[in-house]
Amino acid sequence: MAGSETFTHQPFWWSDFRFQPDNYVQSDRPPKKADVVVVGAGYTGLSAALTLARAGRSVVVLDAECPGWGCSARNGGLLGPSFHKLGLKGLERAYGKEKARAIMLESLDCMRSLISFVEKEEIDCELVMRGRFRGAVHPRHYDSLAQQVEVMQRELGLNAHMVAKSEQHHEIGSDLYHGGAVYEDDGTLQPALLLQGLLRKATQAGAKVYGGQAVQDISGSESKLAIYTKVHSLVARNVIVATNGYTPKKLQWFRRRIIPIRSAVTATEELPPEKILELSPKLRGHGDTHRLVFYYRPSADGKRMIFGGRAKDLKDNPQEYVTYLGNAMRRIYPQLQSVKTEYAWSGVVAYTFDHAPHVGKIDGVHYAMGYCGSGVGRAVYFGRKTALKILNDPEGRTELDDLPFESRPLYTGYPWFMPFMIRWHAFADKMGW
Repeated sequence: MAGSETFTHQPFWWSDFRFQPDNYVQSDRPPKKADVVVVGAGYTGLSAALTLARAGRSVVVLDAECPGWGCSARNGGLLGPSFHKLGLKGLERAYGKEKARAIMLESLDCMRSLISFVEKEEIDCELVMRGRFRGAVHPRHYDSLAQQVEVMQRELGLNAHMVAKSEQHHEIGSDLYHGGAVYEDDGTLQPALLLQGLLRKATQAGAKVYGGQAVQDISGSESKLAIYTKVHSLVARNVIVATNGYTPKKLQWFRRRIIPIRSAVTATEELPPEKILELSPKLRGHGDTHRLVFYYRPSADGKRMIFGGRAKDLKDNPQEYVTYLGNAMRRIYPQLQSVKTEYAWSGVVAYTFDHAPHVGKIDGVHYAMGYCGSGVGRAVYFGRKTALKILNDPEGRTELDDLPFESRPLYTGYPWFMPFMIRWHAFADKMGW
């Protein structure tokens, strides 16, 4: 039984001998003041810190754990344009056609910006741009996908095409799907090495990064903000909150606007190269049209399959999601029936009530968060944009600047309703709705 397997409860990415984030963390006490304090040492916070440090600002980054402990070094490593969850039509209904198109085009900019950053900074994070195949779980999903692709091609110039069921064996070694879409410009990377690359660049630029410094409160006004941890306090001209799915209860204004959702990932034992090519002939990333999205890909060394999806529990319950993801993987790939799971882990992503990321400022405190499960493409981009806002650089403008960041009455930041919603979507998937 999959749930009784013996596995390493740790991200597969962390087993890479190159991943040594502690080498870049300060061992002394944080200073009493800085130009900018960044709360959160993930992609967003470190991207902002790098931009600010290179502009000559003194920057302190505080993280409750250590850099990379959160989803920046736990995600599945799939890179795409991070299109808004509502889609172009949903955005048009919410914001009008012109604004919707601008938001979607910026999603493409997010991805291009990250690719350019990785290449320019020479960050070895195993970035490969081989595209992604998204399978249609039901026959009617194929027509819906085709309509989406046609609109994206026409309105945004998206490089994508449809693949009929009779031809899908060229894309995936599975008969589960009824054809699907190929997004040629998507890619994959090693997320922990991207995190470490950002960390190394930021510290080389002069930013000071501290682990074990959970922020308890932020008070004051812009140009003189006080930041409190359990044992330290700092004063800064500017503060950036970049905690996303790990936003603490103490930062209640932000916590009430974030819906934390646990995402789980597994890595198989090593497989023969010919088996990997059978599963993914073009070594692409993969996904499908399930309500509860599954995402999967070969590891960069071509030896394992990485398989992820939403966990059904708010807590980290590896036995539960190893069974759940294992069953899903074997539905897609019956030929993996006897393959063992060697690594299993989870992390918390952040959704928002309007399904959009948010960038802005409240009471003098800047923030960027709410990537809705697509943070690889978005976080580095919006971290840099937030830093540029602090620098009063007009390039800091984003299409999300004027979107209201809303909560809901009585919501305190604990998504008690999510397990019920996840189980409902799982039931709907099973029924084919």
